[in-house]
Amino acid sequence: MATDMTGKVCIVTGANSGIGYFAALGLVEMGAEVALVCRNAERGEEAAEKIEKATETKPRLYLADMGLMDDVRRVADELNTAYPKIHVLLNNAGVLMRHREENAEGRELTWAINHLGPFLLTNLLLDHIEAAGPGRIVNVASTAHKSGRINFEDIEAKQKFGMWPVYSQSKLANILFTKELARRLDGSKVTANTLHPGVVATNLFTGAFGFFAPLISLFLISPEVGAYTSVYLATSPEVSGISGKYFARAAPAPTTAAARDMDVAARLWQVSEQMTGLAE
Repeated sequence: MATDMTGKVCIVTGANSGIGYFAALGLVEMGAEVALVCRNAERGEEAAEKIEKATETKPRLYLADMGLMDDVRRVADELNTAYPKIHVLLNNAGVLMRHREENAEGRELTWAINHLGPFLLTNLLLDHIEAAGPGRIVNVASTAHKSGRINFEDIEAKQKFGMWPVYSQSKLANILFTKELARRLDGSKVTANTLHPGVVATNLFTGAFGFFAPLISLFLISPEVGAYTSVYLATSPEVSGISGKYFARAAPAPTTAAARDMDVAARLWQVSEQMTGLAE
């Protein structure tokens, strides 16, 4: 039986398609008041209308590019104004870039969207998540973290860019951020967990592999299945009070030693504060 989320406010980033869309749909079906944070207005509105058609409840749409810190600050202000209490924040938005690109703020896109944006949004919403009483922060990582390392000397890959090393670094950062966040929240009523959704047939992966995408898609799971662990961590009574853990298939899963290095996690937090302006 699905958890009753009536009266609960849930924020989902990257919610216009793929895992984010199906997670948002699942949360609305459970009765939650859901806010979609999307970069593209047209696709975001289409997603909201599809959810309304399926559930007779239309989620609210907020627009932001999660890689632009100015956008993240603006949307955080909008969300904090709209929702005095936020029960769930699902940081789902992510990219896998074949080539190095920078955004309008001069940040490498993979690092900005996959790590800096969620880091900043979470911190800016934290007071309202704590105000909800039991609150949950869920960060979508990946098994890709197992080949990652945090390259503090070239964290935005200015000297050397590789699609997979850069993506893996960002997914390792998701886990280290979650663990340090959970440590800082210890003793509060807010939990922070992260997950591997499975290797999912979304635009993130199929778009990254170009010509080989149709073949690779044969080995991927559907976004609907991929959303299951995100929704589980956002709603299930089974994980109430559990924090700082990494899950796959709705169960605790092992990580690498690098993903458990709390000295690196603390250093990453400081670097992230500086890069997002939180340290100012």
